[in-house]
Amino acid sequence: LMLLLLKILSIRIRKMITDVAPYKLIDIGANLTNPCLNDRNLCDVVDRAKAAGIHPHDAKYFNDESIAELEKLALEPECVAIGECGLDFNRNFSPQENQLTAFEAQVQLACKLKKTIFIHERDAHSALVEILKKYSLIIPYAVVHCFTGTAEQAKTYLDMGLYIGLTGSLWKDKLEFGVQYALRQGIIPLNRLLVETDSPYMYPNIKAKKLQTEVKEKVSPHALQFLHHCSFQRNEPCALPTVVELIAAFSGASVDDVAINTTLNAVLMVFTNEGLLINSSNVIGLPCTVTFSSSSSSTNSSSLSSSLASVLS
Repeated sequence: LMLLLLKILSIRIRKMITDVAPYKLIDIGANLTNPCLNDRNLCDVVDRAKAAGIHPHDAKYFNDESIAELEKLALEPECVAIGECGLDFNRNFSPQENQLTAFEAQVQLACKLKKTIFIHERDAHSALVEILKKYSLIIPYAVVHCFTGTAEQAKTYLDMGLYIGLTGSLWKDKLEFGVQYALRQGIIPLNRLLVETDSPYMYPNIKAKKLQTEVKEKVSPHALQFLHHCSFQRNEPCALPTVVELIAAFSGASVDDVAINTTLNAVLMVFTNEGLLINSSNVIGLPCTVTFSSSSSSTNSSSLSSSLASVLS
């Protein structure tokens, strides 16, 4: 009976998501001149939701005209977020001062347009937090994209209201108190989590020797079969089921809980700036009304609440 109810729930959630979100995939970055994007798949890539931003690697090219041009792109209906932007003090392909200037300008733009921010951060946690705190009262939703930091850093971001994005790089976390630890300790809750591919990078190498056997055994053949369509050199969105099951294995949550929550987080945060938590194991006992954390959205919140209440009833 529970399996039947979960199947019905899944169908109704898919319909609700289709009604709310006009796009199934969101591209945070795409190099349209890359030879991998041939004529066969280029149209599919273009027909997606998009983010507009200046990556910290390119911050050295930022100038007085950049924000005006970026705002034009951000106002296009397909653009749902500002990013990928942020700070990368690890590789430093752009001077740190340029990175700081470009990032803060994009945070200001996101606040002005009320767009979600997708943040890139490497070895720049303190500097990033310092900038974001200036806008803590007006900042829209923000995601720390492809998070690879410590559990303490994750907690700081979460306390600030940010979301955490995880990719296939989860398998190679080397930190004693890193992402795997944060998931095991429940530091990153499901209602603040998103899954990403960061394609063509961050392939979830499930066969790696360093990955614990008990984790490998929890990844289903169903998820693994999708990995046949990508490789270590070219990751693809079809690897997301494996990322979801890795998160479930480390966190102890069910695969259904991870899949449902991260999907709804993405849809509600990017397309409506709202969020909630669903526990599939207790779905029958959930109330038939849903309270959202924000109503500042172009989408009708009451109709969305009704749709979700219907899903949960």
